[in-house]
Amino acid sequence: MNWVRGHLLGSGSFATVNLATHTNNSDNFPSITAVKSSDTCYSHLLQNEKQILDRLGSSPYIINCFGDDHTFEDGEDYYNIFLEYAVGGTLFDQLKNYGGKLPETLVRRYTRSILEGLKYVHEKGFVHCDVKLQNILVMEDDNVKISDFGLAKEKSLKNDGKLECRGTPMFISPEAINDNVYESPADIWALGCALVEMFTGKPAWNFSGSNIWSLLIRIGVGEELPLIPDEFSQEGKDFLQKIFVKDPLKRWTADMLLKHPFVWDDKNISLVKELINESSSPSPRTHFNFSKEFEYDFCSPEERLQPLVEDQRFVRLVRI
Repeated sequence: MNWVRGHLLGSGSFATVNLATHTNNSDNFPSITAVKSSDTCYSHLLQNEKQILDRLGSSPYIINCFGDDHTFEDGEDYYNIFLEYAVGGTLFDQLKNYGGKLPETLVRRYTRSILEGLKYVHEKGFVHCDVKLQNILVMEDDNVKISDFGLAKEKSLKNDGKLECRGTPMFISPEAINDNVYESPADIWALGCALVEMFTGKPAWNFSGSNIWSLLIRIGVGEELPLIPDEFSQEGKDFLQKIFVKDPLKRWTADMLLKHPFVWDDKNISLVKELINESSSPSPRTHFNFSKEFEYDFCSPEERLQPLVEDQRFVRLVRI
């Protein structure tokens, strides 16, 4: 494989990302990609990412992986995977372009795309385990894709009794802390934290200390919940209330949240108006005042708008 490593795009806790220029013409590789590299001796997370992406296959909401190889550079062995290049960087980078926080219209659109990606990942039988703005990439068409599957796992895969804090503490769910459970609802909780950060430019948890354990106790113990911004729309507040639920069994799924008015696209809004116009009852003034036939029940996840959409334990903090 002939390629040239370019300038540094970013670095994480277990890998670096550079621009890569491919010198041989191939249908399988674009001329420009991102190359994610790790020392071969410590590349288990990067190899896990490659395997997960291969098993997930193609989705417009998931970053594409084009292959992998090994290189010997400056006396070191590296394992590399080649990924779709995101011209716009990450959603965390985008905050700077908008003065530190995103307008709600953009938050709605990005949230819908992330939900579509999570729905796809969960239906394929996986959990991402590290949803945050730094792991959402902005493409050339201004759409976003989920990236960084190094900590991803198969759903219901047991961990041999070891307690592992997968992901970033600010985004970890209560059940992960209390019961060492990392399933689909954990990704939804993290999405809620990311959504707050998109809109406010600040973490969902008010935490400025260095004691991570105190933060984990706040998340896992008691009734405290992440911040829901006062300036958010009513739909946005309700959306977050469906996410920030301590009991993962009562937390809304990606599929359910895609039916919430907060992320309805223009097509769904037009369909709502058409259904309302066809109804014999008076027209509702808001989303929350549908006729009984088309009522969206914000109190019950099970009754939603169906007609609109068809003994020692090893403790390891993976990312601080």
